[in-house]
Amino acid sequence: MNTALIRKGFFGAVFAAITAIGLTQPANAAGNANIVNLTQTACQFVETEGVDHGFTSNAKADCEEINDRSGDERLAKSQVLKLKPGQYTFRVTNKNVPYELGFWLRGSGVVGRVSLPSVSGGGLATGVTKDYTVTLKPGEYLYSCPLNPTPNYKIIVEG
Repeated sequence: MNTALIRKGFFGAVFAAITAIGLTQPANAAGNANIVNLTQTACQFVETEGVDHGFTSNAKADCEEINDRSGDERLAKSQVLKLKPGQYTFRVTNKNVPYELGFWLRGSGVVGRVSLPSVSGGGLATGVTKDYTVTLKPGEYLYSCPLNPTPNYKIIVEG
């Protein structure tokens, strides 16, 4: 059995899985930031759910209604991002939502909200991409968009 081919196949599969969820790791100018690419469409982050559901929304209330119906089920099927501690840039794009969006990453639960770093911001008009950089410590995090209400997707940082 050719172990070099097995390793290549294994690492190729791992790389494909990482790429599928939008996590890439090119270094920034300082050589130490990881990039997590996230695309927002109406009421969801595409990479985490693995599919663009094709929802349409003209206002926050549309997503609230959609997520009341399907958010829990979609969240149960969504990918949990598993990251190592360190500096990350979350590169978030508003693909096609016709109103301004944002991004909010924070620790999970009361203790996590107080003890873990967070990052947030808005200004994501249709077609706009923005970077949100944060240094993550070990723990459990949530991310979402409160303006385009999405489920609270999970990130686990350990290592």
